[in-house]
Amino acid sequence: MSTDGQPHIVAIGGGSFIPDDRYGMSPSPLLRYAADLTGQDRPRICFLTTALGDGAEHIGRAYAAFARMEAEVSHLALFPMPNIADMRSHLLTQDMVYVFGGSVANLLALWRLHGLDEILREAWREGVVLSGQSAGALCWHVGGNTDSYGPRLRPLTDGLGLLPYSCGVHYDSDAQRRPLLQQLVGEGALPGGYAADEGVGLHYVGTEFVQAISYIKEAGAYRVEPDGSGSVKEQRITPRLLAAL
Repeated sequence: MSTDGQPHIVAIGGGSFIPDDRYGMSPSPLLRYAADLTGQDRPRICFLTTALGDGAEHIGRAYAAFARMEAEVSHLALFPMPNIADMRSHLLTQDMVYVFGGSVANLLALWRLHGLDEILREAWREGVVLSGQSAGALCWHVGGNTDSYGPRLRPLTDGLGLLPYSCGVHYDSDAQRRPLLQQLVGEGALPGGYAADEGVGLHYVGTEFVQAISYIKEAGAYRVEPDGSGSVKEQRITPRLLAAL
């Protein structure tokens, strides 16, 4: 649970893990920041790889990466059936839930099929820190844009809506992301919201955006709002710079 008992979400545009020649992948300062919000020396962290189809290889790599942290790590898989009998009980006893990227459309469909959408909403309200990158960041918002349907991005408008905003991920690394998000916000298909470059996280307490964080000096976050004329205004937010590992 979070140190203050309030709902926290850390939505990461990209860069939860950093390539490591020795260990494969290491948790980035963004992931450690999210874990620190729990206030626990050894937090209980459950990760979900639903958006990747719960492949054994992905789950194995995730455990190897999380092994670099002082944490009690578990995972929740839905293929071929849930690996945990009482998903609600398990998630409500975690300090943090982390969601990997992949297909956000598939993720949302499967979560709703298994009732995980409501369980995660309850966990959030109870103070379990929620985090994730890409699909694992978009899912908490009203929507954004996604490559779930193919290489050409399409709108996503049916996110869980815990956060009443749109969300942009990979904002500086995928040329399609920025113009499509601006179009969707400008025409009213999505509400105003926030976007994050690679290596940037968006921290919300309850439904309030409190700050952007990053371990890359040049990276940015952005507030994207409709300007009332069918277009948008975009304001850059300078992230709080986290210490590199």
